[in-house]
Amino acid sequence: MREEDEMKSDLGMDEEEEVDDSPSVQEHFQIIEEQWRTRVAIRKYVSELIGTLVLVLMGCGAAVLAEGNVTSGGLGFIGVAFAFGFALLGMFYAIGGISGCHINPAVSISMLALGRINLRDAVGYVIAQCVGATLGAGILYAIASGIPGYDLAANGLGQNGFGRYSIEGISMSGAFVAETAFTFILLFVIIGSTRESAPKSLAGIAMGLTLVLVYLVGIPLTGASVNPARSLGPAVLVGGAALSQLWLFWAAPILGGLLAAYAWKLLGEPTGSM
Repeated sequence: MREEDEMKSDLGMDEEEEVDDSPSVQEHFQIIEEQWRTRVAIRKYVSELIGTLVLVLMGCGAAVLAEGNVTSGGLGFIGVAFAFGFALLGMFYAIGGISGCHINPAVSISMLALGRINLRDAVGYVIAQCVGATLGAGILYAIASGIPGYDLAANGLGQNGFGRYSIEGISMSGAFVAETAFTFILLFVIIGSTRESAPKSLAGIAMGLTLVLVYLVGIPLTGASVNPARSLGPAVLVGGAALSQLWLFWAAPILGGLLAAYAWKLLGEPTGSM
């Protein structure tokens, strides 16, 4: 025993230094689980970024280019409304299985209120949606600026507005009520169509057609937002009144979404997960 102790001493080892500092099996699995959760979260956030980019690019693109703001002719309000609805419909079936296809901060905040997503994902979703909307507006501007006669100040990027920046000249209070009510309707349908007992294959159709309905009524009033990120993207590039009035197109849709979530809680039906 003495010889063994002397050998350890010669090698610079003692009993205290023989403790194994390598991660335990449990710690190892915890590390793997955290890495897996991070990868899943990144997939969700990237999906939300792409989905919101497409919504803004195609929806606002229809408003700027296809509606006839730059050249004669165009799709008109009906075409623009369907462009937004089809964009949501397509993205739902593309990324719905990954992130739930919120592509709207009002949706993510409402789902957080219902307990369908956690706070970490809600924050990540909203950030991704805002970045995607801004990128979508940037791509749209790059396309539109290549058209002779296009002017950012005159033609815009499909931004929202009220007062003299509204087709119908709606007041600030009227715009707030409209955006709150329209978002309530949209979120009520989204929450209901994505509950566990609802047929998931039809959810995208219900959501897309409801967005079309909301836009058909809302375009002449405020340009129709019901989506804070959709309003943010164009406003960042256009600036001016679009930026100064942006607060309304964040506050009203979020309020409308929360009211829809509260209404579902009052109904007492299980919300499931999205």
